[in-house]
Amino acid sequence: MPHDMQMDFDFDMPIERRGGDSLKWNKYAGSDILPLWVADMDFAAPPAVIAALEKRVAHGCFGYGKPWPALTDAVVGYLRLRYGWQVSPEWLVWLPGLVTGINVACRAVDGGVITATPVYPPFLSAPQFSGRMLVKVPLRLSDGRWGWDFERMEAEITPQTRLLLLCHPHNPVGRAWTGSELAELADFCRRHDLIVCSDEIHCDLVLHAERPHIPFAMLDADMARRTITLMAPSKTYNIPGLGCSIAVIADVSLRRRFSDAMRGIVPDANVLGLVATEAAFTGCQAWHEALLDVLRRNSDLVQEVVAGIPGLSMTPVEATYLAWIDARGLGLENPVRFFEENGVGLSDGADFGAPGWVRLNFGCPRETLEAALRRIVAACSSLKARTIPK
Repeated sequence: MPHDMQMDFDFDMPIERRGGDSLKWNKYAGSDILPLWVADMDFAAPPAVIAALEKRVAHGCFGYGKPWPALTDAVVGYLRLRYGWQVSPEWLVWLPGLVTGINVACRAVDGGVITATPVYPPFLSAPQFSGRMLVKVPLRLSDGRWGWDFERMEAEITPQTRLLLLCHPHNPVGRAWTGSELAELADFCRRHDLIVCSDEIHCDLVLHAERPHIPFAMLDADMARRTITLMAPSKTYNIPGLGCSIAVIADVSLRRRFSDAMRGIVPDANVLGLVATEAAFTGCQAWHEALLDVLRRNSDLVQEVVAGIPGLSMTPVEATYLAWIDARGLGLENPVRFFEENGVGLSDGADFGAPGWVRLNFGCPRETLEAALRRIVAACSSLKARTIPK
Protein backbone atom coordinates (compact mmCIF):
# COMPACT_ATOMS: atom_id res chain seq x y z
CA MET A 1 0.00 0.00 0.00
CA PRO A 2 1.51 3.39 -0.92
CA HIS A 3 1.88 5.61 2.09
CA ASP A 4 3.26 8.90 3.30
CA MET A 5 6.95 8.92 4.05
CA GLN A 6 7.01 11.99 6.31
CA MET A 7 7.40 10.78 9.88
CA ASP A 8 7.29 14.08 11.79
CA PHE A 9 3.67 15.11 12.22
CA ASP A 10 2.74 17.91 14.61
CA PHE A 11 -0.19 16.79 16.77
CA ASP A 12 0.69 19.31 19.49
CA MET A 13 0.10 22.48 17.50
CA PRO A 14 -3.21 24.09 18.50
CA ILE A 15 -5.39 25.06 15.53
CA GLU A 16 -7.68 28.05 16.07
CA ARG A 17 -11.23 26.83 15.46
CA ARG A 18 -13.19 29.55 17.25
CA GLY A 19 -15.28 31.87 15.12
CA GLY A 20 -15.26 29.66 12.03
CA ASP A 21 -17.59 26.87 10.97
CA SER A 22 -16.80 24.40 13.77
CA LEU A 23 -19.88 22.87 15.37
CA LYS A 24 -17.65 21.66 18.18
CA TRP A 25 -16.16 25.04 19.10
CA ASN A 26 -19.06 27.33 18.18
CA LYS A 27 -21.32 25.62 20.71
CA TYR A 28 -19.46 27.68 23.31
CA ALA A 29 -18.86 30.84 21.28
CA GLY A 30 -18.12 33.82 23.46
CA SER A 31 -16.87 31.74 26.39
CA ASP A 32 -13.58 30.11 27.33
CA ILE A 33 -15.11 26.64 27.69
CA LEU A 34 -12.87 23.96 26.17
CA PRO A 35 -15.05 21.70 24.00
CA LEU A 36 -14.29 18.00 24.42
CA TRP A 37 -17.68 16.76 23.30
CA VAL A 38 -18.65 15.91 19.69
CA ALA A 39 -16.43 13.30 17.99
CA ASP A 40 -14.19 15.29 15.74
CA MET A 41 -10.54 15.79 16.54
CA ASP A 42 -8.67 19.08 16.78
CA PHE A 43 -5.83 17.82 14.60
CA ALA A 44 -5.20 18.82 10.99
CA ALA A 45 -6.08 16.15 8.46
CA PRO A 46 -3.15 14.13 7.05
CA PRO A 47 -0.88 15.99 4.60
CA ALA A 48 -1.76 13.55 1.81
CA VAL A 49 -5.46 14.31 2.24
CA ILE A 50 -4.88 18.05 2.25
CA ALA A 51 -2.71 17.81 -0.88
CA ALA A 52 -5.36 15.76 -2.72
CA LEU A 53 -8.05 18.29 -1.78
CA GLU A 54 -5.90 21.23 -2.88
CA LYS A 55 -5.33 19.57 -6.24
CA ARG A 56 -9.04 18.88 -6.69
CA VAL A 57 -10.03 22.44 -5.68
CA ALA A 58 -7.51 23.83 -8.17
CA HIS A 59 -9.40 22.01 -10.93
CA GLY A 60 -12.19 24.53 -10.32
CA CYS A 61 -15.23 22.56 -11.48
CA PHE A 62 -17.51 20.96 -8.88
CA GLY A 63 -20.26 19.24 -10.77
CA TYR A 64 -22.11 16.10 -9.76
CA GLY A 65 -19.68 13.28 -9.07
CA LYS A 66 -19.54 9.52 -8.75
CA PRO A 67 -16.83 7.13 -7.54
CA TRP A 68 -14.10 6.34 -10.07
CA PRO A 69 -12.16 3.07 -10.50
CA ALA A 70 -9.05 4.17 -8.60
CA LEU A 71 -11.21 5.18 -5.61
CA THR A 72 -13.02 1.85 -5.60
CA ASP A 73 -9.67 0.06 -5.86
CA ALA A 74 -8.38 2.12 -2.92
CA VAL A 75 -11.26 1.04 -0.69
CA VAL A 76 -11.10 -2.61 -1.73
CA GLY A 77 -7.31 -2.64 -1.35
CA TYR A 78 -7.43 -0.99 2.06
CA LEU A 79 -9.90 -3.55 3.42
CA ARG A 80 -7.87 -6.42 1.99
CA LEU A 81 -4.49 -5.24 3.29
CA ARG A 82 -5.66 -4.02 6.68
CA TYR A 83 -8.16 -6.74 7.59
CA GLY A 84 -7.69 -9.52 5.07
CA TRP A 85 -11.25 -8.83 3.95
CA GLN A 86 -11.86 -9.76 0.32
CA VAL A 87 -14.53 -7.30 -0.80
CA SER A 88 -15.95 -7.16 -4.32
CA PRO A 89 -16.40 -3.68 -5.80
CA GLU A 90 -20.13 -4.24 -6.35
CA TRP A 91 -20.60 -4.64 -2.59
CA LEU A 92 -19.89 -0.93 -2.02
CA VAL A 93 -22.77 1.51 -1.60
CA TRP A 94 -21.65 5.13 -1.25
CA LEU A 95 -23.33 7.41 1.28
CA PRO A 96 -23.06 11.07 2.36
CA GLY A 97 -22.55 10.03 5.98
CA LEU A 98 -22.59 7.06 8.30
CA VAL A 99 -25.64 8.22 10.27
CA THR A 100 -27.50 8.17 6.96
CA GLY A 101 -26.57 4.50 6.67
CA ILE A 102 -28.00 3.69 10.12
CA ASN A 103 -31.29 5.33 9.18
CA VAL A 104 -31.42 3.63 5.78
CA ALA A 105 -30.81 0.24 7.41
CA CYS A 106 -33.78 0.79 9.72
CA ARG A 107 -35.95 1.59 6.71
CA ALA A 108 -34.62 -1.30 4.63
CA VAL A 109 -35.24 -4.07 7.18
CA ASP A 110 -38.87 -4.72 8.07
CA GLY A 111 -39.49 -5.39 11.75
CA GLY A 112 -38.21 -4.30 15.12
CA VAL A 113 -34.70 -3.27 16.13
CA ILE A 114 -32.49 -4.31 19.04
CA THR A 115 -29.37 -2.56 20.32
CA ALA A 116 -27.23 -2.36 23.45
CA THR A 117 -26.97 0.77 25.58
CA PRO A 118 -25.32 3.12 26.30
CA VAL A 119 -24.79 3.80 22.63
CA TYR A 120 -24.22 6.49 20.00
CA PRO A 121 -27.48 8.54 19.98
CA PRO A 122 -28.53 7.85 16.33
CA PHE A 123 -28.89 4.17 17.30
CA LEU A 124 -31.72 5.30 19.56
CA SER A 125 -33.35 7.81 17.21
CA ALA A 126 -33.11 6.07 13.81
CA PRO A 127 -35.56 3.25 14.64
CA GLN A 128 -38.09 5.82 15.87
CA PHE A 129 -37.72 7.90 12.70
CA SER A 130 -38.51 4.74 10.72
CA GLY A 131 -41.46 3.74 12.89
CA ARG A 132 -39.64 0.65 14.19
CA MET A 133 -40.05 -0.76 17.68
CA LEU A 134 -36.74 -0.54 19.54
CA VAL A 135 -35.56 -2.99 22.20
CA LYS A 136 -32.77 -1.50 24.33
CA VAL A 137 -30.70 -3.91 26.40
CA PRO A 138 -28.03 -2.45 28.71
CA LEU A 139 -24.46 -3.62 28.36
CA ARG A 140 -23.14 -5.26 31.51
CA LEU A 141 -20.32 -3.63 33.44
CA SER A 142 -18.51 -6.35 35.36
CA ASP A 143 -15.05 -6.26 36.94
CA GLY A 144 -14.24 -2.99 35.18
CA ARG A 145 -15.15 -4.28 31.72
CA TRP A 146 -18.18 -3.70 29.54
CA GLY A 147 -19.75 -6.70 27.83
CA TRP A 148 -22.92 -8.11 26.32
CA ASP A 149 -25.73 -9.29 28.57
CA PHE A 150 -26.87 -12.19 26.39
CA GLU A 151 -29.23 -13.57 29.02
CA ARG A 152 -31.14 -10.31 29.12
CA MET A 153 -31.03 -9.98 25.34
CA GLU A 154 -32.63 -13.41 25.02
CA ALA A 155 -35.31 -12.39 27.51
CA GLU A 156 -36.18 -9.04 25.92
CA ILE A 157 -35.94 -9.66 22.18
CA THR A 158 -39.33 -10.01 20.49
CA PRO A 159 -40.45 -12.31 17.66
CA GLN A 160 -40.87 -9.17 15.54
CA THR A 161 -37.24 -8.06 15.95
CA ARG A 162 -35.32 -8.31 12.67
CA LEU A 163 -32.38 -5.90 12.92
CA LEU A 164 -29.45 -5.63 15.34
CA LEU A 165 -27.69 -2.27 15.45
CA LEU A 166 -24.09 -3.05 16.43
CA CYS A 167 -21.50 -0.45 17.44
CA HIS A 168 -18.12 -2.07 16.68
CA PRO A 169 -15.83 -0.76 18.18
CA HIS A 170 -18.26 0.64 20.69
CA ASN A 171 -19.04 4.32 21.15
CA PRO A 172 -19.13 5.46 23.93
CA VAL A 173 -17.77 2.65 26.17
CA GLY A 174 -14.59 2.24 24.08
CA ARG A 175 -14.64 -1.54 23.78
CA ALA A 176 -12.91 -3.34 20.91
CA TRP A 177 -14.97 -6.52 20.82
CA THR A 178 -12.97 -9.75 20.85
CA GLY A 179 -13.37 -12.63 18.42
CA SER A 180 -15.11 -14.76 21.05
CA GLU A 181 -17.55 -11.97 21.91
CA LEU A 182 -18.35 -11.47 18.23
CA ALA A 183 -18.82 -15.22 17.73
CA GLU A 184 -21.32 -15.35 20.61
CA LEU A 185 -23.14 -12.36 19.15
CA ALA A 186 -23.22 -14.08 15.75
CA ASP A 187 -24.84 -17.16 17.34
CA PHE A 188 -27.47 -14.88 18.89
CA CYS A 189 -28.17 -13.37 15.46
CA ARG A 190 -28.53 -16.81 13.88
CA ARG A 191 -30.94 -18.01 16.56
CA HIS A 192 -33.17 -15.01 16.01
CA ASP A 193 -32.64 -14.64 12.24
CA LEU A 194 -31.37 -11.07 12.51
CA ILE A 195 -29.88 -8.73 9.96
CA VAL A 196 -26.93 -6.81 11.45
CA CYS A 197 -26.08 -3.18 10.75
CA SER A 198 -22.53 -2.88 12.04
CA ASP A 199 -21.23 0.66 12.58
CA GLU A 200 -17.46 0.22 12.20
CA ILE A 201 -16.51 3.87 11.79
CA HIS A 202 -13.95 3.60 14.64
CA CYS A 203 -12.40 0.39 13.29
CA ASP A 204 -9.03 2.03 12.59
CA LEU A 205 -8.86 3.56 16.06
CA VAL A 206 -8.17 0.40 18.07
CA LEU A 207 -5.52 1.51 20.55
CA HIS A 208 -4.25 -1.96 21.45
CA ALA A 209 -2.09 -3.32 18.65
CA GLU A 210 -2.49 -6.87 19.96
CA ARG A 211 -6.25 -6.75 19.36
CA PRO A 212 -6.87 -6.11 15.66
CA HIS A 213 -10.32 -5.12 14.50
CA ILE A 214 -12.40 -7.96 13.04
CA PRO A 215 -15.14 -6.84 10.62
CA PHE A 216 -18.34 -8.54 11.75
CA ALA A 217 -19.08 -9.65 8.19
CA MET A 218 -15.80 -11.59 8.15
CA LEU A 219 -16.85 -14.03 10.87
CA ASP A 220 -18.34 -16.52 8.41
CA ALA A 221 -20.35 -16.73 5.20
CA ASP A 222 -23.66 -16.59 7.04
CA MET A 223 -22.74 -13.37 8.84
CA ALA A 224 -21.50 -11.89 5.56
CA ARG A 225 -24.93 -12.60 4.11
CA ARG A 226 -26.67 -10.94 7.06
CA THR A 227 -24.50 -7.86 7.54
CA ILE A 228 -24.57 -4.23 6.44
CA THR A 229 -21.14 -2.85 7.38
CA LEU A 230 -20.87 0.93 7.66
CA MET A 231 -17.41 2.47 7.37
CA ALA A 232 -15.88 5.88 6.71
CA PRO A 233 -12.48 7.58 6.86
CA SER A 234 -14.04 10.50 8.73
CA LYS A 235 -13.12 9.68 12.34
CA THR A 236 -9.65 8.23 11.78
CA TYR A 237 -8.47 10.88 9.34
CA ASN A 238 -10.51 13.75 10.83
CA ILE A 239 -12.60 14.63 7.80
CA PRO A 240 -16.21 14.24 9.06
CA GLY A 241 -17.25 17.55 7.49
CA LEU A 242 -16.55 16.20 3.99
CA GLY A 243 -19.59 13.91 4.01
CA CYS A 244 -18.53 10.53 2.64
CA SER A 245 -19.03 6.97 3.91
CA ILE A 246 -19.51 3.46 2.60
CA ALA A 247 -21.89 0.59 3.19
CA VAL A 248 -20.35 -2.81 2.42
CA ILE A 249 -23.11 -5.33 1.68
CA ALA A 250 -22.20 -8.72 0.25
CA ASP A 251 -25.71 -10.14 -0.19
CA VAL A 252 -27.27 -8.92 -3.42
CA SER A 253 -30.84 -9.03 -2.08
CA LEU A 254 -29.97 -7.11 1.08
CA ARG A 255 -27.94 -4.62 -0.96
CA ARG A 256 -30.93 -4.06 -3.25
CA ARG A 257 -33.24 -3.48 -0.28
CA PHE A 258 -30.76 -1.00 1.18
CA SER A 259 -30.36 0.85 -2.14
CA ASP A 260 -34.13 0.95 -2.65
CA ALA A 261 -34.57 2.51 0.79
CA MET A 262 -32.11 5.26 -0.22
CA ARG A 263 -33.88 6.16 -3.43
CA GLY A 264 -35.25 9.70 -3.55
CA ILE A 265 -34.05 10.76 -0.08
CA VAL A 266 -30.28 10.19 0.09
CA PRO A 267 -27.99 12.49 -1.91
CA ASP A 268 -24.69 11.43 -3.45
CA ALA A 269 -21.46 11.64 -1.50
CA ASN A 270 -19.60 14.94 -1.63
CA VAL A 271 -17.01 15.06 -4.44
CA LEU A 272 -14.35 16.40 -2.07
CA GLY A 273 -15.23 13.63 0.35
CA LEU A 274 -14.59 11.08 -2.38
CA VAL A 275 -11.20 12.63 -3.14
CA ALA A 276 -10.27 12.67 0.54
CA THR A 277 -11.33 9.04 0.94
CA GLU A 278 -8.98 7.85 -1.80
CA ALA A 279 -6.08 9.81 -0.31
CA ALA A 280 -6.82 8.59 3.23
CA PHE A 281 -6.88 4.95 2.18
CA THR A 282 -3.73 5.11 0.06
CA GLY A 283 -1.42 7.80 1.43
CA CYS A 284 -1.63 8.09 5.20
CA GLN A 285 -0.18 5.02 6.86
CA ALA A 286 2.63 6.78 8.76
CA TRP A 287 0.29 9.58 9.85
CA HIS A 288 -2.20 7.01 11.11
CA GLU A 289 0.44 5.22 13.16
CA ALA A 290 1.61 8.51 14.64
CA LEU A 291 -1.99 9.44 15.50
CA LEU A 292 -2.51 6.19 17.38
CA ASP A 293 0.60 6.88 19.46
CA VAL A 294 -0.79 10.30 20.39
CA LEU A 295 -4.20 8.88 21.26
CA ARG A 296 -2.66 6.16 23.43
CA ARG A 297 -0.75 8.75 25.41
CA ASN A 298 -3.81 10.97 25.75
CA SER A 299 -5.94 8.01 26.81
CA ASP A 300 -3.42 7.05 29.48
CA LEU A 301 -3.41 10.62 30.80
CA VAL A 302 -7.20 10.77 31.05
CA GLN A 303 -7.27 7.37 32.77
CA GLU A 304 -4.63 8.46 35.28
CA VAL A 305 -6.32 11.76 36.12
CA VAL A 306 -9.84 10.34 36.41
CA ALA A 307 -8.57 7.55 38.68
CA GLY A 308 -7.36 10.22 41.10
CA ILE A 309 -10.68 12.07 41.35
CA PRO A 310 -13.15 10.84 44.00
CA GLY A 311 -16.60 10.55 42.45
CA LEU A 312 -15.36 9.80 38.92
CA SER A 313 -14.43 6.47 37.34
CA MET A 314 -13.90 4.99 33.88
CA THR A 315 -12.88 1.77 32.20
CA PRO A 316 -9.78 1.63 29.97
CA VAL A 317 -10.32 2.86 26.41
CA GLU A 318 -9.56 0.04 23.97
CA ALA A 319 -10.70 1.92 20.85
CA THR A 320 -11.87 5.40 19.78
CA TYR A 321 -10.64 8.71 21.19
CA LEU A 322 -13.56 8.90 23.62
CA ALA A 323 -13.50 8.31 27.38
CA TRP A 324 -16.74 7.17 29.01
CA ILE A 325 -16.75 8.54 32.55
CA ASP A 326 -19.12 7.65 35.39
CA ALA A 327 -19.86 10.92 37.20
CA ARG A 328 -22.72 9.64 39.33
CA GLY A 329 -20.45 9.58 42.38
CA LEU A 330 -20.33 13.37 42.35
CA GLY A 331 -23.97 13.46 43.43
CA LEU A 332 -24.91 16.06 40.81
CA GLU A 333 -28.24 16.35 39.05
CA ASN A 334 -26.55 17.57 35.86
CA PRO A 335 -22.80 16.83 35.65
CA VAL A 336 -22.51 18.24 32.11
CA ARG A 337 -23.77 21.64 33.26
CA PHE A 338 -21.43 21.48 36.25
CA PHE A 339 -18.38 20.90 34.07
CA GLU A 340 -19.47 23.60 31.61
CA GLU A 341 -19.70 26.03 34.53
CA ASN A 342 -16.11 25.06 35.28
CA GLY A 343 -14.82 25.52 31.73
CA VAL A 344 -15.09 22.08 30.09
CA GLY A 345 -17.72 20.97 27.56
CA LEU A 346 -18.46 17.23 27.60
CA SER A 347 -21.15 15.04 26.00
CA ASP A 348 -24.15 14.20 28.16
CA GLY A 349 -24.51 10.50 28.96
CA ALA A 350 -28.30 10.91 28.94
CA ASP A 351 -28.14 11.25 25.14
CA PHE A 352 -26.54 7.80 25.03
CA GLY A 353 -29.10 6.28 27.38
CA ALA A 354 -27.05 6.70 30.59
CA PRO A 355 -27.83 9.76 32.73
CA GLY A 356 -25.07 10.69 35.15
CA TRP A 357 -22.27 9.69 32.78
CA VAL A 358 -20.21 11.99 30.53
CA ARG A 359 -18.13 11.40 27.42
CA LEU A 360 -14.78 13.14 26.96
CA ASN A 361 -13.11 13.52 23.55
CA PHE A 362 -9.33 13.33 24.00
CA GLY A 363 -8.57 13.73 20.27
CA CYS A 364 -6.89 17.09 20.79
CA PRO A 365 -3.44 18.60 21.36
CA ARG A 366 -1.85 17.72 24.69
CA GLU A 367 -1.98 21.35 25.80
CA THR A 368 -5.77 21.47 25.37
CA LEU A 369 -6.29 18.15 27.12
CA GLU A 370 -4.08 19.03 30.07
CA ALA A 371 -5.86 22.37 30.50
CA ALA A 372 -9.27 20.67 30.44
CA LEU A 373 -8.19 18.01 32.92
CA ARG A 374 -6.82 20.67 35.29
CA ARG A 375 -10.22 22.34 35.20
CA ILE A 376 -11.97 19.04 35.90
CA VAL A 377 -9.68 18.32 38.86
CA ALA A 378 -10.19 21.82 40.27
CA ALA A 379 -13.97 21.62 39.80
CA CYS A 380 -14.27 18.28 41.57
CA SER A 381 -11.95 19.42 44.38
CA SER A 382 -14.08 22.52 44.86
CA LEU A 383 -17.24 20.42 44.90
CA LYS A 384 -15.79 18.10 47.53
CA ALA A 385 -14.73 21.06 49.66
CA ARG A 386 -18.24 22.52 49.50
CA THR A 387 -19.84 19.27 50.63
CA ILE A 388 -17.59 18.62 53.65
CA PRO A 389 -19.52 19.47 56.86
CA LYS A 390 -18.09 22.41 58.77
